[in-house]
Amino acid sequence: MISSTPMVNMGWYAQAHEPPAHEPIAAVKTALIVEDDQSIARLIRDYLDRAGYGVSLAADAESGLARTRTDKPDVIVLDLGLPGRDGIEMLRELRRFSNVPVVIVTARGDETDRVVGLELGADDYVVKPFSPRELVARVRAVLRRTERVETDIEVIRVGDLTLDIPRMRAEMKGEPIDLTPTEFQLVLTMASQPGRVFTRNQLLDAVHGVAFESYERAIDAHIKNIRRKLEPSQADPHYVVTVYGVGYRFCDD
Repeated sequence: MISSTPMVNMGWYAQAHEPPAHEPIAAVKTALIVEDDQSIARLIRDYLDRAGYGVSLAADAESGLARTRTDKPDVIVLDLGLPGRDGIEMLRELRRFSNVPVVIVTARGDETDRVVGLELGADDYVVKPFSPRELVARVRAVLRRTERVETDIEVIRVGDLTLDIPRMRAEMKGEPIDLTPTEFQLVLTMASQPGRVFTRNQLLDAVHGVAFESYERAIDAHIKNIRRKLEPSQADPHYVVTVYGVGYRFCDD
């Protein structure tokens, strides 16, 4: 069993971060918080509620998976340090039946846990102790990736890949490819300009849309996932090509 040690100073947050005023949105988005520390879960719930989201709670992986199936939330805030089956195990199971956006929350100092979470399909992460305002901003940024991209172009075709932008659907040789919102946005960014080399920072900007203190290895984790889904051979990628010392480009042949 993995214990979850509270790392949020509740008094400090209560004094230093007043919840933001409610901001009306066109349709109520729903968030599921999977966190066994009830004080932290309530803190996150309060901030998301004040930001205009419908919020539900789960204290362990099993109830989190069950709620995902029944409630179909728009986004999940997932603590990695859950009792019993930890957050990594829940995320692995979750990705077998859902591409719902996931923001992982972890108290672990080893960046390997964050990379593993991203490689399993998480969209973003925050590390405890965290700013609730930053967490809300990251949730908003992740959800923006699920919204229709404002563009005059509705379909992009590069080689055997087809991207249906309004529906956020991808096909390879006519077969559907399950991409998370973050993965779709990354592929769309590169495929929109095939042949152009994108640095990791440029790709971070494309998926976040706001300035976050992220690290470049997060992009490498997402690219690994994308290659697993798109490439016939990950050892010899054809579509997403590494430009060593710079970043990545999408094939233009």
